[in-house]
Amino acid sequence: MTEPFFKHALALVESTEIGPGTRVWAWAHVMAGARVGADCNIGEHCFIERGAVLGDRVTVKCGVSLYDGLVLEDGVFVGPDVTFANDPRPRSGRHLAEYPRTRVREGASLGAGAILLPGVTVGRFAMVGAGALVARDLPDFALAYGSPARVQGHVCRCGETLRFDEGGGEGTPRRTDGPDAGRGRASERIAAEARCACGRRYARAASGAVSEAA
Repeated sequence: MTEPFFKHALALVESTEIGPGTRVWAWAHVMAGARVGADCNIGEHCFIERGAVLGDRVTVKCGVSLYDGLVLEDGVFVGPDVTFANDPRPRSGRHLAEYPRTRVREGASLGAGAILLPGVTVGRFAMVGAGALVARDLPDFALAYGSPARVQGHVCRCGETLRFDEGGGEGTPRRTDGPDAGRGRASERIAAEARCACGRRYARAASGAVSEAA
């Protein structure tokens, strides 16, 4: 029976939960119990441990290990040699009954060589710079870099930097019918607005949270 995904002859794929259209390249190892969605691309020399979960359209570049407790949501990009830690106090020969949940949310990108400590969440469409050390949660659309990583700005879904107009929109009620409606956010007031060259519009609340505008 033909598998619905591509597996290089030099890849070791033990999992039965690989989505259609996914490609697994040479010297990659996907353990039994790992879950990989559809249309993913797993680069050479990658390791995916049992308990790791990948959504659809996830790209994992070469030399990345994905461990138990990690969730990569749809459309996530993981650059080469990104490191995910899953044990806050590791000892040889000791295994946790349950590993901290590290989550990279929809559409987020992790630059080459970034390090994520156990239990952090990277928000939707955030962008983490190369070599960054992510030691705490990052919000949606954040542009973060440095060691430790700090929010230095915000980016559009398309990846371009957002430039907010601080003068307009102060005190304007946030619209509740935009793309971010229904995500559990309380109504806030807009402190600044931005429009990307791609045409998408964003609002930044007084709290600093950024969301897509209607």
